[in-house]
Amino acid sequence: MKRIILLFLVSFFVIPSFAQRSLKKKLKDLDTYYSESLEKWEVPGMAIAIVKNDSIVFEKGYGVLEIDEQDRVDQYSMFPIASNTKAFTAAALGILVEEGKLKWDDKVREQLPWFELYDPYVTCNMTVRDLLCHRSGLKTFSGDLIWYGTDYNRQEVVERARYLEPVYGFRAHYGYSNIMYIAAGLVVEKISGMRWDEFLNEHFFEPLKMQRTITSTSELPGYQNVATPHTTYQDEVIAIPYLNWDNVGPAGSIISSVHDVSQWLRMQLNNGVYEGDTLFGERTALEMWSPQTIQGVNRWTMENMPTHFKSYGLGWALMDYHGKKVVSHGGGYDGMISQTAMVPEEDLGIVILTNKNAWLILPVLYETLDIFLAEHQKDWNEFYLEFWNKRKEAEKKRIQRLEDERIRNTSPSLPLNEYTGLYHDKMYGDAEIKLTDGKLRVQLLPAPEFKGRMEHYHFDTFEIEFYNFPSLPTGLVNFNLDEKGKVASMLIDVPNPDFDFTEMKFVKQ
Repeated sequence: MKRIILLFLVSFFVIPSFAQRSLKKKLKDLDTYYSESLEKWEVPGMAIAIVKNDSIVFEKGYGVLEIDEQDRVDQYSMFPIASNTKAFTAAALGILVEEGKLKWDDKVREQLPWFELYDPYVTCNMTVRDLLCHRSGLKTFSGDLIWYGTDYNRQEVVERARYLEPVYGFRAHYGYSNIMYIAAGLVVEKISGMRWDEFLNEHFFEPLKMQRTITSTSELPGYQNVATPHTTYQDEVIAIPYLNWDNVGPAGSIISSVHDVSQWLRMQLNNGVYEGDTLFGERTALEMWSPQTIQGVNRWTMENMPTHFKSYGLGWALMDYHGKKVVSHGGGYDGMISQTAMVPEEDLGIVILTNKNAWLILPVLYETLDIFLAEHQKDWNEFYLEFWNKRKEAEKKRIQRLEDERIRNTSPSLPLNEYTGLYHDKMYGDAEIKLTDGKLRVQLLPAPEFKGRMEHYHFDTFEIEFYNFPSLPTGLVNFNLDEKGKVASMLIDVPNPDFDFTEMKFVKQ
C-alpha cells in the first residue's frame, strides 16, 4: 500500500512537470520559428498570443511598428483586426437573441424596412442568420468599392447594395459579403437603441478589460504604440497611411492588440463566460460555431492541410485539422493582415497580427497548430513562400502579357478633351475625368483619395494608376463610343483579389 501511495504521489507531481516542460519546449520552438518567419516574409512587425486552458501562455511582439523606425512591437501594440470584427457583430446579435428581442431567423426587413437587394423574394426573405453566413447570392467581396474609401455612411452603403447583381442562387452558395455584415450591425443598432460601436464597448470591451481596443481610426491619435500599415511597392516595403473604415464598422473596423484579443478568445473558449461573468450563453456559442453555409474542399486541400470539411458559421469559419474542429477567422486591412483561431477540444486559442500585406499569418498559424496538435508536419514557410512567389511571377507575366497585347503607334479616336466630363454608375455614384497638363485624370467622387493618373495604352484604352493606393496594381480604362462616335461609357478594370472595379458601369452624362 505504501508503494502504491508513493507511486501515486510521484505521478501527481512528476507528470504535470513533464507536461509543463513540454509546453515550454513547444513555446520556445515556436518563438524561434516566429522570428525566422518574420524575416523570411519581409514583414516589419508582428504580435502573437496563445491562450491555453484559460490562460495566456505566450504573448510577444516581433520586429518594429514602422519600417526604418526603432519602436518595437509588443503584446500591447495596436493593429487593425479587420474581418475578425465579424465575430463581435455576430455575438452582439446573439446577446439580443438571448434577451428575447430578436430571433436568428427573423426577417431583416422587420428591423430595416428600407433594406432591399437584387430580387423582391430575396429582399423579403433575407434573415439575420443569412446576413451572418455569406449566402446572399452575391459573389465574394461584391460591392466593396461602395464603402472602401468613400464618404457613404453605413446605411447608404447597404442601400446601394440593391444594384449589385447576384452570381449564385439565394442560399445556394458561399459568397463572402462585408456589406451584409454592415446591415447586421444596423440591426444591432435598431434593436438596442445604441450605436454598434457603443454596444461593443459596453458588452465586450469593458467586461473583457480590452483597454486598448477601439472601433475607429479617428480614435488612434489618443494612443501610443500603434503599428503602421505596409505594402510592397516596386519591390520595396513602404509604409502607407491608415484609411478610415467607419462605414464598414460591423464588418471590419476594430483595432486591438494580441493581449486584448486574447481576452476575447478566453471568453469564447469558455462558451461566453469570462472570469465568472457570463457575456452570452453556451447555446449562443454553439449556434455561432455550427456550420451554416457549406464550402467546398478539393483534393489538394485534403492532401496538404489535412482538412476534410470547411464551412461558415455565424461570424466564424469552421474546418477540421488533424481530426480537431478549428474555429477561426482572418482579417485583411490595407497593409495589415490578422488571424484568430481556436481549437475548443484543446482549449487552445491563437491570435496573430501583422503590419504588411503578406501571407505570413498562414505559416505561423499552421506551424502553431501542428506543434500543439500533431508535432511538426512540414515547413510551412517553404510551402507558402512557393505559392507567394508563383503569385508574384504570375503578376509579372500578366503585365508582360498586357505589353505584348498592346498595339503600338495607335491614337485615341477623339481629342482628349472629348473623354472628360462626368460619368455615372447607379450603384457607386459619379466619377469625373479632367484634362490636366495634357493628361487625363480620374476622380471617383464618393472616395476623395481615389484619384487616378491615366496614360494612353492603345486606341480608346488608357492605363490607370490609383497612386494613393500603392497596394493596387495598374489597370486599364476602356472608353466605349456610341454610333455617333461620341464617348458613351467607360469601364475600369484593376485586377486585384479584393475589389471588382468592373461592377461599376460608368455612363457619360
